[in-house]
Amino acid sequence: MEDLEIRAATVDDVPAIVAMLADDPLGAQRESPEDLTPYLAAHARLSSDPNQHLVVALRGDQIVGTLQLTLVPGLSRRGATRSIIEGVRIHAGERGSGLGTRLIEWAVDTSRREGCRLVQLTSDATRTDAHRFYERLGFTASHVGFKLQL
Repeated sequence: MEDLEIRAATVDDVPAIVAMLADDPLGAQRESPEDLTPYLAAHARLSSDPNQHLVVALRGDQIVGTLQLTLVPGLSRRGATRSIIEGVRIHAGERGSGLGTRLIEWAVDTSRREGCRLVQLTSDATRTDAHRFYERLGFTASHVGFKLQL
């Protein structure tokens, strides 16, 4: 993994990120890689917000992974800042290589450096392999998540 670089995503990375978001059964239903307009607008919003860290993992010049880390200041837990990990995707050819572990470790280390007291994430209820992966990394399924589509 020494040849792996994790860096902030640039606008030029958006097509590769969207392709990874769409490359699974759930993502194929909700992503539209043929129209990058909403993704480019989202990248502009993310890039201008210091509490957002959209990153890519590169092996050589190929993007092989991505995630978004959001810092959320709060009043609960004695005014703790927490981080939320979202949109974790690994290129199909890299799954099982340890890259997902490296990305999550990056997110946890960054959260510590930013003073966060808690790291949280959600995973679709159907992604049982992902649940085992996160539990192996020390996350606990301590809450039930709810979503409301708008």
